[in-house]
Amino acid sequence: MSIDILMPALSPTMEEGTLAKWHVKKGDTVKSGDVIAEIETDKATMEVEAVDEGVIEDILVPEGTENVKVNAPIAKLSGEDAGASPAPKTSPEAKASGEGDREAVEGALPPTQSTAPTPPPSPSVTPPPQAGEVSKPQASAPKGDGQRVFASPLARRIAEQKGLDLSSLTGSGPHGRIVKADVENAQPGQAKAPATAPAGQPSAATTVAPRQVQSLEQQGIPAGSYDLIPLDGMRKTVARRMTESFRDVPHFPLTIDIELDALLAARAKINAMLEKSGGKVSVNDMVIKAAAVALMQVKEANASYTPDGIAMHHHADIAMAVAVPGGLITPIIRAAETKGLAQIAAEAKDLAERARTKKLKPEEFQGGTFSISNLGMFSIKSFASIINEPQGAILSVGAGEKRPVVRGDQLAVATVMTVTLTCDHRVVDGAIGARWLAAFKPLIEDPITMIV
Repeated sequence: MSIDILMPALSPTMEEGTLAKWHVKKGDTVKSGDVIAEIETDKATMEVEAVDEGVIEDILVPEGTENVKVNAPIAKLSGEDAGASPAPKTSPEAKASGEGDREAVEGALPPTQSTAPTPPPSPSVTPPPQAGEVSKPQASAPKGDGQRVFASPLARRIAEQKGLDLSSLTGSGPHGRIVKADVENAQPGQAKAPATAPAGQPSAATTVAPRQVQSLEQQGIPAGSYDLIPLDGMRKTVARRMTESFRDVPHFPLTIDIELDALLAARAKINAMLEKSGGKVSVNDMVIKAAAVALMQVKEANASYTPDGIAMHHHADIAMAVAVPGGLITPIIRAAETKGLAQIAAEAKDLAERARTKKLKPEEFQGGTFSISNLGMFSIKSFASIINEPQGAILSVGAGEKRPVVRGDQLAVATVMTVTLTCDHRVVDGAIGARWLAAFKPLIEDPITMIV
């Protein structure tokens, strides 16, 4: 019996992708962990690894094919244990890049928060398979009432080792299937959680009907007077997420001016020291460091809203907005408060370069606790960004320019930068946002305080 290899969902927002390259051909023998294909998503190009052993029986989707839907069969694999179970063939077992063997359960993501603002699906919704997923028959075990419990073979083995009764567990896989994470998180004697929400409670999968948009012709713009460029995956994702954030998050801006002369002088000295090693620190690198230090001083600003409470983050994971063809992406400097300027500069340069070539791993752009968007290089004086959910705030950085300033009773000239902090009022209210800016400003105006 053949096993379908399905188009994996490599990010929580992925609906379709491009099968860029096959690393195997019909008749090749593969084993778990072998790279079998490369998939291009809206944000990155990822390698897909095999989970099962067997022989490639057929290639269903040729390389270079665009708009391949998630869960669509892309190849067939034959193996000795392909018919080991009579249960329906669906397997969320996968090996995600860089994370080792695991099962792709619903909502399986890197340990930080997802960049996707959509709510998690309810248990009745079948989640898409994840990176490297190979469809495989699911195993089942009898319940006490004569029904059968569907579980993956790996989940059954772990349950047997832990002495767990599978009938007492609620599966998080497709159609309630019990997967590895369910048994690893369970304790002996654990009672089964209810599979459905209490009466009167809205389902987590409930969505708002999209607004009906008229065509340009209906709005008086004649056909043939414009060129229509189809939306790619990234642009669709950006449009959806920014619409949801702007509509659903109660946000407000706080704007201040900051003098940059001391920071520019410090940057010149730092770059002179790094010249021999080839390193170079930008103003944005110093803004990232200052933002991270300020988040550690005003921890209430380093937070995210969740339906269950306010998540107070332990580290300042700073997401920096990078413009790429077709949209933007926010690679993350993890624990930026612990890193020196040279390290931040090196990481930022590497992440930005790989973002533009779609070579980022999901864990490098998913999550983050705070965002920075800098348009100073385009001479933009000031602007307010849309919050990157589930983060509690985003800092918009304008251009540094010579402006008149008043010091005491004297008029002087200084290099001034305008920054705007957009806050999620559910998490960061006006007082918290003002305190964060009050901590951030002196770090920029007197950079030596970043390391004190």
